[in-house]
Amino acid sequence: MDRQTLASSSISQVPSPDAWITTYKTLLPKWNSFPLAHQMIPITISRVNQFDAARLDVEMSAMLKEQLVKVFSLMKPGILFQYEPELDAFLEFLIWRFSIWVDKPTPGNALMNLRYRDERVMEVRGKVRTGLEGPGLTPAQKLWYCIATVGGQYIWTRLQSFSAFRRWGDSEQRTLGQRAWLLLQHVEGIYKAASFGNLLIFLFTGKYRSLIERSLRARLVYGSPNMNRSVSFEYMNRQLVWNEFSEMLLLLLPLLNSASLKNLFRPFSKDKSSDSATDEISCPICQGSPSIPFLALPCRHRYCYYCLRTRCAASPSFRCPRCSQPVTAMQRLGGSVDENSAKK
Repeated sequence: MDRQTLASSSISQVPSPDAWITTYKTLLPKWNSFPLAHQMIPITISRVNQFDAARLDVEMSAMLKEQLVKVFSLMKPGILFQYEPELDAFLEFLIWRFSIWVDKPTPGNALMNLRYRDERVMEVRGKVRTGLEGPGLTPAQKLWYCIATVGGQYIWTRLQSFSAFRRWGDSEQRTLGQRAWLLLQHVEGIYKAASFGNLLIFLFTGKYRSLIERSLRARLVYGSPNMNRSVSFEYMNRQLVWNEFSEMLLLLLPLLNSASLKNLFRPFSKDKSSDSATDEISCPICQGSPSIPFLALPCRHRYCYYCLRTRCAASPSFRCPRCSQPVTAMQRLGGSVDENSAKK
């Protein structure tokens, strides 16, 4: 009897198929009322990654330019310098054409696991997301990005070179050129001030590292949420070792070039017979052939005039490096004794 009662009660507790739909319709308004349902999950993109990506793009453009310049190395010298702005614009256009235009990240962004996302579409949709999804740039945004980065930089470079060639800033030129020069200076100042303000905002919020990205609402986000930033410290270690080695060389080179250190290791030299003849005619201080030969007295070893004169003036008790005798006077080779010059 108890088993029948339990079975009947369990059957009566099974909800009907319509109960799930009713419960969904009842809970959906409450779910939509939560603030999280209308906001996107906030994410933080590393500012260092974004700056590194920009730097890597600049280095990539410089490498391409270096390889392209080698192609024209056999041409007339200086001909490529006249078209350097066009060359830079062409390389920037190639990078834009094969990266941003085809919905791919630039080389620097790819290495830092970054991509561009249209923030306008993300704000309109307003759904709960991980923070990394979202569509890329629209064709209009891509074109404006090319016009601003490639075309704007080329036009500005040409305007600066043309104004410098025409000497618009010269006071003797006509008034129209002066006004154009002042206008360019004001525009440059305003742009630098706006860029500095954008940099401060970027450091605070982590969004839009440049004015072009802020005006187009093109934000850099991570391309893959599961991809870690793998950094190899091999080249960094090499750079640190080379810096320490160069600093050590800068410290030791003056000591290695000093005459006292050379004379210290001279007795350990293997070939003493071949050096004995040259030692008698070379200056013991600079180890070179004396241009104005003078003799140190009383040992009569040959010196350069300036070497012997400066050593005697710096140290009155100067001794000859070869025989360790004190130098009391100096005599020009084939001339008279000059005692005063050695004692001064």
